[in-house]
Amino acid sequence: MDVRRSGDRFRGGDPATGGSAGIETLHAFSFGRFYDPDNLRFGPVIACNEERLAPGAGFDEHPHSHTEIVTWVVEGELTHRDSTGHATVVRPGDVQHLSAAAGVRHVERNDGDVPLTFVQMWLSPVESGGEPSYTHVSGLADTTPFVLPEAGATLHVRRQARGGRTAVPEAAGVYAHVVRGEVLLGGETLEPGDSARITGSPGLELVALTDAEVLLWEFGAV
Repeated sequence: MDVRRSGDRFRGGDPATGGSAGIETLHAFSFGRFYDPDNLRFGPVIACNEERLAPGAGFDEHPHSHTEIVTWVVEGELTHRDSTGHATVVRPGDVQHLSAAAGVRHVERNDGDVPLTFVQMWLSPVESGGEPSYTHVSGLADTTPFVLPEAGATLHVRRQARGGRTAVPEAAGVYAHVVRGEVLLGGETLEPGDSARITGSPGLELVALTDAEVLLWEFGAV
């Protein structure tokens, strides 16, 4: 189990500068100008970005291709529009999946009057090309896995009260990201923004030390 701490993430964005006004980004993997040859990906996961947008801030229309983009809103509301005609508002508890395929453009904004925080995870597709697609699931339940066949991965959301216990999926690889609260995993205490990259470790259990929310990706190859 390889634990990565929140404070070690690459810090992007600058609320005080034009172009990135009101935007702060924390990158768990190499991203853009932040490059670490030993931190490029884990299995199909190539990015896990925590985005913090002030009211009125956002990302203007920009392109993506050959990437599976999954978004989890922590607080606030995310306004999404893309070149395939989808326009939605993503709220806490919702899962959004944009399959960029051969190419798509989209806009992401905080059109609300309170701060917005969301975690956006990028996964590499099993096959490149094809037509872009969009999925928005409202209020994903803890017992409902979000299957992403395009990347050969499955997302599990675990929201636990203090003292709650849950088994970590037994798979070739598991990527765990703590959204809120504190948890105990494999003898390590993980706090918000911390993550763990797990390979070949069956029988692991996630224990909530406080009320907590954790995202768990499982996949068949690392």
